[in-house]
Amino acid sequence: EVQLVESGGGLVQAGGSLRLSCAASGFNFDDYSIGWFRQAPGKGREGISCIWNSDGTTYYADSMKGRFTIASDNAKKTVYLQIDSLKPEDTAVYYCAADWAPCGQGSFRTPTVRISSWPYWGQGTQVLVSS
Repeated sequence: EVQLVESGGGLVQAGGSLRLSCAASGFNFDDYSIGWFRQAPGKGREGISCIWNSDGTTYYADSMKGRFTIASDNAKKTVYLQIDSLKPEDTAVYYCAADWAPCGQGSFRTPTVRISSWPYWGQGTQVLVSS
């Protein structure tokens, strides 16, 4: 059974940093893409970044370049999302997702993503940024 478990969210002051984790199990991690997304109340699910674990290639949504860094530890089957210089508008539930297909810049061609476009999702971790 495919499982994705996010952790690392919490309450942080603006300007701070967080590192979110996505622990994966139940599939061949090295052959999958892992993506990070977020959804603020009343808004659609935004794509942030993805990594193709087979070769470590990373991609970022244009609006997310600069403060977000994705990284994978294949031995731990965990993908991380480092968020720096947090802003109140970063407040959202952050999700990771997995797909057996390589991800690419096309994964972020629309401002929001259809949940059906990624086969597997975690339950999300809440990030609250206070001003």
